[in-house]
Amino acid sequence: MNYDLVFTLPDHNQLPESDGTFVKNFQEHPQSILLTDSLEPVLQERHPEGNYCIGQDCGIYWRLTEPPEKGAESPDWFYVPNVPPTLDGQFRRSYVLWQEYVSPLIVLEFVSGDGSEERDQTPITGKFWVYEQAIKVPFYGIYEVRQRRVEVYELVAGRYQLVSANERGHFPIPPLGVELGIWQGRYLNLELPWLRWWDEQGNLLLTGEERAELERQQKELAQQQAELERQQKELAQQQAELERQRAERLAAQLRALGIEPED
Repeated sequence: MNYDLVFTLPDHNQLPESDGTFVKNFQEHPQSILLTDSLEPVLQERHPEGNYCIGQDCGIYWRLTEPPEKGAESPDWFYVPNVPPTLDGQFRRSYVLWQEYVSPLIVLEFVSGDGSEERDQTPITGKFWVYEQAIKVPFYGIYEVRQRRVEVYELVAGRYQLVSANERGHFPIPPLGVELGIWQGRYLNLELPWLRWWDEQGNLLLTGEERAELERQQKELAQQQAELERQQKELAQQQAELERQRAERLAAQLRALGIEPED
């Protein structure tokens, strides 16, 4: 007797979207928003058709296990180029490699402990090993806020190599045309060292709120400049009028003495 065995791999709707763990600290959520918000103009320029996605604390499934969530890694932030923003018109519950095929270009982990989990190279189970050997992510960043330090690794010939910082202390990500580094400042209501992007000329990539504030300041400065120019023009007119009146008085005085003033 012949039996046809049909086996279908589960998709993002059938796999767990969480392993049930808590977000490690209160910085993770605003840090992810900051990275996404400031990078958005770059992504819109590189993907005018909108084909990219960003995951924040979302699972990347790379193998089938029992329970299923053991076959996924959940980076704090990652970016995947050249994929539709939704999958078959639905928001992704997770990112399933055997369904999408395209690996993230960069994943970022925000360290809450001692960093050993993020650097674990144990085959199959170690996070570092999975990103390097299984998912094959070209760039992997490990951000330690307490140490004000970020490590960036690049996949070269199948193995991660530590990227050296440039003269600005930033780590270039050439496929994106940006640099990654640490910025000390206030975001939302937190004064912290934040992981941020710069362009290749070393200019900080601003968030939407920062861009709006900069535009407001530029507009205010332009208005002040226009007002200054108006005042200078008015002062010049007043000075010209004073000169005209002085010339008329002098001419009148000369005529009173019987002298016809020259033009």
